[in-house]
Amino acid sequence: MTNNRSWIPYLLILPSVAFLGLLFVVPLVQTIWLAMSDNGMPSLANAERMVNDINFARSVRNTFLLTIVVVPVQLCIALVMGTLVAKVGRGRETILWIWTIPLGISDLAAGLVWLSILQNTGYFNSALFGLGIIERQASWLSYQTPVALFLAIAVAEIWRGTAIVMVIIVAGLNQVPKEFREAAEIFGTGPWTRFWRITLPLIRPALQSALILRTVLAFEVFAVVYALGGRNFPVLVGEAYNWQNQNQNYGVAAAYAVVIMIISLAATLVYLKAIKVDPERLP
Repeated sequence: MTNNRSWIPYLLILPSVAFLGLLFVVPLVQTIWLAMSDNGMPSLANAERMVNDINFARSVRNTFLLTIVVVPVQLCIALVMGTLVAKVGRGRETILWIWTIPLGISDLAAGLVWLSILQNTGYFNSALFGLGIIERQASWLSYQTPVALFLAIAVAEIWRGTAIVMVIIVAGLNQVPKEFREAAEIFGTGPWTRFWRITLPLIRPALQSALILRTVLAFEVFAVVYALGGRNFPVLVGEAYNWQNQNQNYGVAAAYAVVIMIISLAATLVYLKAIKVDPERLP
């Protein structure tokens, strides 16, 4: 008589399910309850206090504006970098290694690096002063120069986060069969047509994954912003941090966390609907 071992797959995934339940589901439920309760009773007081916060609207605007600017630029740069790497023969691993160096740098360290470049006595001002372009040190990271501050944070985020998008794009490009490109070249199609009609449709799974990951991370940006702008450029995660650590109000901080989660889930659903992937093309 053959033993029924249909339970074995469930036993194998039990450790991972328990891990996710303990370290993800339980804290998630606790955070939602903390945001939607007051003195142990269901309440919207924390949400009302968050919405009435003087920095709430600014933090939402700044977070969305930073995401809308940074993510498309990172995707375009990553596509160019990935396409160039795909055409390189010798030294490809070295180029990839150099381009992925920012991945090994923490968010805060990256922010401090750019702070040393862009602060009043930083390298950028010193270079401009040495070339005679400016007569005195300029302030790029103050509340009086909001456009310069935003551009500085955007550049720092683009430098820091493009590498992860590029790695995903390169992995997707490696899955494109060479026969397709060779057949297109034989029929006389140009480089742009090959890229638009062949490469992009075939790397949709990689594009979808890269956009979802990078957008979620962009909504959670904090360390780079905190290092460069501090409270001069409020973002959602920064306000959650301030409410928890400075105001000691964990309920409002949890409300901010729930808002970030809802926005991230909504963005993920948009990408899943907008960039439809054929299941047969999934790895």
